[in-house]
Amino acid sequence: MSTTRRFGVLGRSLVHSQSPALFADRFSAWGINDASYERFERANLEGFGDWLQTEAEASPALMGLNITIPYKQSIIPLLQDLTPTAHAIGAVNAIKPGANGWVGHNTDAEGFMKSLRPFLTSAHDRALILGNGGAAAAVRFGLQSLGIDVVHVTRSPIEWEAMRYDTLNAAYLRHCKLVVQCTPVGTYPDTEACIELPWDGLTPEHLAVDLVYNPAQTAFLKHADAAGAKTMNGKAMLIAQAEAAWKWWNATP
Repeated sequence: MSTTRRFGVLGRSLVHSQSPALFADRFSAWGINDASYERFERANLEGFGDWLQTEAEASPALMGLNITIPYKQSIIPLLQDLTPTAHAIGAVNAIKPGANGWVGHNTDAEGFMKSLRPFLTSAHDRALILGNGGAAAAVRFGLQSLGIDVVHVTRSPIEWEAMRYDTLNAAYLRHCKLVVQCTPVGTYPDTEACIELPWDGLTPEHLAVDLVYNPAQTAFLKHADAAGAKTMNGKAMLIAQAEAAWKWWNATP
């Protein structure tokens, strides 16, 4: 392969990430032989703006990055501009160099909704979002675009409508037939970790979604499945957001 374009994923810990394998598979399927995709692990974003500038001018140049935990929101001040979608969500999961610097975009909401729509029913008019990070912001944006009422469950106060984990009871959970787990809890290698919920509040009408995709069935999904709920992991969302990011990276200005 003669690489003339470089892409990658940025995060604090990427041992779980399947994005490089996903893009390698897509490059092969699409007949692309001039691109590569790699992991960029950083303990923090100190000096990251200078690093971005250097990589954009390198040969071959870095043409785009996926952004993952925990930098989907904290990277924003280091960017020159945001797309309208990223600005509305308040988080980015894809960046690319623009005319005046790096630009941030969000394809998480698009990817999540594409993966979710086939499973939505009229019962899913109220949703609980577990977490308040960048992924949770994208999920909220997507669900609200369909008119679904959204309440976050968090450990600390946030600006959006939210409740605490210790106040969530089974009766309230029964009224929220869509539950979306947006934290990294349960991600490989800590696969036994799980957020505590009143599992007896789940019913066969519930759809429980975990954005974690490695492992394919998290402890959260195992509990939800045992309670009778329908379940899905984040693999379809991963694929859909990655393909949307590729289109955006390569779109003509």
